[in-house]
Amino acid sequence: MYARFGKRALDAAGAAALLVLLAPVLLGLAGAVFVGLGAPVLFRQNRAGQGGVPFTVLKFRTLRAGAGDDAARMTRLGSVLRALALDELPQLVNVLRGQMSLVGPRPLPMGYVALYTPRQALRLRVRPGLAGLAQAAGRNAVGWEKRLELDARYAGVPPRFAQDLGLLLRCAALAVTGRGAAAPGHATMPAFRADNRS
Repeated sequence: MYARFGKRALDAAGAAALLVLLAPVLLGLAGAVFVGLGAPVLFRQNRAGQGGVPFTVLKFRTLRAGAGDDAARMTRLGSVLRALALDELPQLVNVLRGQMSLVGPRPLPMGYVALYTPRQALRLRVRPGLAGLAQAAGRNAVGWEKRLELDARYAGVPPRFAQDLGLLLRCAALAVTGRGAAAPGHATMPAFRADNRS
């Protein structure tokens, strides 16, 4: 029952409630990003949704515009937003729209889809999420091979309410500590390549 009806109902209700409760925080963060980086406040990018269908993911901007790698373009505010996962809060709108779930594999760029093995492609069976099994295991500190395997494992079985609730709580706890926001030796997460999944 939860897999067929309850998960989506809880996603919609939870996202709506959080958007209302966090409205002052969202407005404050939007103002801070505008002061620090200017317009636009939101970063938009096509990501692969359920079934590989593209959708536009929403995030608060954390990088300066222009050339250079993420480390060179990352602002101090952006580093804090990423560490605490506050840059992801606009994705509650994606959840409300039905493009994402509160719990599921993180949405990744469309260009990655063609690089997945059949096992890794299982992650596309479900809606991408704000929190997930791979995030609970260590966020971006988890290498690509393990991360995609955990995503496939989550997508390969019917979702359970107790597991989803536990994953939400574990990811929230990690976000509060700021641990795992970046891969070791990187400002964010290195791009996924078929020949370098670790």
